[in-house]
Amino acid sequence: MSGEIVPGQVVSGEIVPRESYVPAVPDSGDNLPAIPDSNLGFLSLGLAVTALAARALWLKEKIWVLQALFRRNADKASNMSEMCDAAEVDPRFTALIMEGATSLREVAEASGDLVSAADEMQMDAQGFADAHEGEYRGGYEVVQSMGVQQPKPGFNEVKY
Repeated sequence: MSGEIVPGQVVSGEIVPRESYVPAVPDSGDNLPAIPDSNLGFLSLGLAVTALAARALWLKEKIWVLQALFRRNADKASNMSEMCDAAEVDPRFTALIMEGATSLREVAEASGDLVSAADEMQMDAQGFADAHEGEYRGGYEVVQSMGVQQPKPGFNEVKY
């Protein structure tokens, strides 16, 4: 079940249960690098920001899937409400089904704000990664070519 509505394709009347569309939290199997918190040198900081951008992209993709499923379930609930109305089912139940469809649509639309926030986070993280690379790559290359072990990040911190 892909969650996509394709024009001309028959859509089942089955509403997808909650467990099948909740995205899994990314784990160590998601191929994103682990970032050691204690070392924020040039490479690890760049890696941390790249991982942040990747996580934001992952979040956007999962929200898009959720939006599609909420919309699809809202359409199915609307259809079910119309069929119940045509079958002269008690109007209380028909109204409850339609209310559920409306709520599903509202959730799908509201999640657009979260997509926008994740998109902005991804762009900002990528911009930071690019600026970090441009600013510090040259110095990092020079230090690495010296062959002398440098102090840990923060050792030469300027005190005010």
